[in-house]
Amino acid sequence: MPAAKGFNMIYYVEDDDNIRDLTVYALRKQGIEAEGFSCDGEFKTAVARRVPDAVLLDIMLPVMDGWSVLRTIRQDSKTPVIMLTAKGETNDKVQGLKQGADDYLTKPFHLDELAARIRSLTLRRFTQSDVVLTCDELSFDTKARTASVRGETLSLTRKETGILEYLLLHQGRPVSQEELLEHVWDSGADGFGNSIRVHISALRKKLRAALGYDPIRNRIGEGYVMEAQT
Repeated sequence: MPAAKGFNMIYYVEDDDNIRDLTVYALRKQGIEAEGFSCDGEFKTAVARRVPDAVLLDIMLPVMDGWSVLRTIRQDSKTPVIMLTAKGETNDKVQGLKQGADDYLTKPFHLDELAARIRSLTLRRFTQSDVVLTCDELSFDTKARTASVRGETLSLTRKETGILEYLLLHQGRPVSQEELLEHVWDSGADGFGNSIRVHISALRKKLRAALGYDPIRNRIGEGYVMEAQT
């Protein structure tokens, strides 16, 4: 069963240098490792070297268009693909989804929305696979949704489990209360984060008892960070 520490690599295929470079820079600022490519040839070379965790794909590309690139990807890979394009008509969206795209975002797009969609797709991929997320001696089985330390299973509530999984997926990057509300909580959670703080406090206490230290740091003004002991 493979181990993972969260996001590994996102590839963005876009022939507009300004859009590609700005998007890659913004994703990296949000803790998402990314590389950009101007054409399908560069992309194929990179894939042969390292398979990405998700692909952002423009339709209007030189030589081979985005539809052709998508069909090539789907011949032997289930890597999540988000189509990013100025072609926003319903027929184009339907065509993209029919050909195997996982999501479709029309330009101009908000970078925060793009980052959220990438996280959602990657989280879905992990939770549907036999992937174990790790941080020091802490392990989380995404399929069984169980956490353990040195082989001993931790007794966690459903909310504690969701928080732990999300922080492990994004370890090393601050996760705000608003982000946890969006991805872990139900819509009825209060806006002041009191419920989040209570559950995180309980989770931290259990992790401290099992590990001998607390791997969750609270960065004032930024959010919670899962970090290995240094």
